Amino acid sequence: MSETGQALPAASRVPDIRAMEMGDIGYALRAGWRDFRRKPMMGLFFSHIYVVGGWLIYIFFFVTEQVWWALPFTVGFPLMAPFLAVGLYEVSHRLEQGDTDFRRNDIFGVVWRQRLRQLPLMSWVIIVYFLFWSFFAHMLFALFMGPSVLMNVSSSYAYLLQPEGLLMLLTGTGFGAVFAFVLFCLTVISLPLLLDKELDFVTAMLTSTAVVKRNPKVMIAWGMEIAVLTFLAMLPALLGLFIALPVLGHASWHIYRRALEHD
Repeated sequence: MSETGQALPAASRVPDIRAMEMGDIGYALRAGWRDFRRKPMMGLFFSHIYVVGGWLIYIFFFVTEQVWWALPFTVGFPLMAPFLAVGLYEVSHRLEQGDTDFRRNDIFGVVWRQRLRQLPLMSWVIIVYFLFWSFFAHMLFALFMGPSVLMNVSSSYAYLLQPEGLLMLLTGTGFGAVFAFVLFCLTVISLPLLLDKELDFVTAMLTSTAVVKRNPKVMIAWGMEIAVLTFLAMLPALLGLFIALPVLGHASWHIYRRALEHD
């Protein structure tokens, strides 16, 4: 029994994995753009939370003279996007079923009910992963630059142009890419799968990883597409994310639909 007194729904069968093609990426992006155009205010609502949150955090770094934290944060910031896109998955899900008359509160209701399912556990996985990346980036900075630079980081950023600084940036970017790819494998399919099916979060992560293993070229290309578009969208003061985030969120739902066999 659930905490509301209702019987828990039966567990879903794990869908079979499809063989994907590169054309699935183009299809997903077109479908994501179409969904955004059909319900633009929904996409802008969810993206503005992400963008405004990013602005506030960057302002905090500047006010507290901790600007050097902006470097690892810029790499790790996109890691939070998959969980924040859950509402967009539900919008695409409803549009796919022909439901166009839903209101914002209908989507909020679905997202709120996820607290009783497996998505909160996945959110903790993402949050802990992000915090670990932040700690690792801090440790990497101290390892390459030493405590003296760490103490005087707010006075000058010329240290980044020194050999040690350039090597630190190169190494940090490499590790950041590995961190991002691992999280991508764990979440690319698992989040929409948990929204759509009654499965535990471990099974969802294993299924997501299996999809990447079955279709490595397509999924790596999709991951690179997300990384490039997100990076470009972040350049103009995060403003591009107002469009890129909802389009990629909707497109991720359609990638999920193309990656698995559905009844």
